[in-house]
Amino acid sequence: MIDLFQRYNPWWQEAETAFKHLIERPAVQLELQQNIDTRHIIFLTGLRRSGKSSLLKLTIQHLIGSMGVDPTHILYLSLDDYLLAKKNMPEMVDTFRRLHKIRYEEKLYLFFDEVTYQENYDVQLKNLYDNQNVKMFVSASSAVIFKQRKAFLTGRCHTVEIMPLNFDEYLNFKRIEIGPRDAHLRNRYFEDYLLGGGLPEYVLSDNPQYLKELVDDLIYKDIIAQHHIRQPNLIKDYYVLLMERAGKALSVNKIGKILNISADTANRYLNMFADTYLIHLLNRHGKTNTRLLAPKKVYAPDLGIRCLFTGLRDKGALFENYVYLRIKHRYPCYVYEQGTEIDFITENQTLIEAKYGGELTDKQKRLFNAYPAKTRLVIEGPDDVGFNSVV
Repeated sequence: MIDLFQRYNPWWQEAETAFKHLIERPAVQLELQQNIDTRHIIFLTGLRRSGKSSLLKLTIQHLIGSMGVDPTHILYLSLDDYLLAKKNMPEMVDTFRRLHKIRYEEKLYLFFDEVTYQENYDVQLKNLYDNQNVKMFVSASSAVIFKQRKAFLTGRCHTVEIMPLNFDEYLNFKRIEIGPRDAHLRNRYFEDYLLGGGLPEYVLSDNPQYLKELVDDLIYKDIIAQHHIRQPNLIKDYYVLLMERAGKALSVNKIGKILNISADTANRYLNMFADTYLIHLLNRHGKTNTRLLAPKKVYAPDLGIRCLFTGLRDKGALFENYVYLRIKHRYPCYVYEQGTEIDFITENQTLIEAKYGGELTDKQKRLFNAYPAKTRLVIEGPDDVGFNSVV
């Protein structure tokens, strides 16, 4: 166990070199850093491989380099490691204290990656939170388990959803610098981004097999194996249909007929995809009945994953998906009245239409100008000033 702990925590020996491979994501890092001095357990959620583990380690780097925390008071573990399966988290922390001769009253910083692999993880976290002097950062790639267990952690946690890289982060990962004289190149690089998306490992590797293997792995681990589904090909076919319909209102009944399954089964599988962040679902704006009963729009969790199935054939639809991912934290809905649709209205009543290389129709213009909203934005590219002030 001690050898395993040391492999996971190289900063105990070499803090200067332990973080050299990491690439910064300043905006997300700042949100995490602002929560270091709170008592809350910080939950990082989101699609697998979106960068949660790296952000945990960047937070550790900040603790050591900027806050002067003793590296031996910081413990990072990935709980999907089978070697940790028979140990609970309080036992791991006790082992850690003994290893470094840390007194019970001394503060620890605990980082538990993929925490939901631990049975009753919520009870264990509550135990640590209530009884020890600890600050905890944890990650989870499954929203459904977190939703089911959240009651135990009410008032004790703060959640941050980690999205794939946005366009500027993508340029940073690619080490692409565009000066004022070359501003015209941003559109060209943005189309590369639309095609490849923002999953960090894929952005760095450009390996064409990476996304396919990743999607197959996610569908198998998080849906087929987790829910003991006996028709794996049906689940894969369903996901292809969802990616082909990304950006459109989804009829569960039609999906059921195409796949020859009941509407209830189609809806159950749809929620499985959403609960593992393989899709995002968008409600229609309106009263409670409208939000609950109207068809939901579906969006891909990453542009590269979507293009894996659809290619770059519809840049406008890809751009709409990009805008959705940038404003998801603003709790958007879509607007639909008398056959006319506007892409988004956010919780602060900002009405947004994404138009990449297109224009609003006359009907859209009338609805866009008449619909109750505090702010109205037509977004034509990633650098629109109004859009960037919203995100």
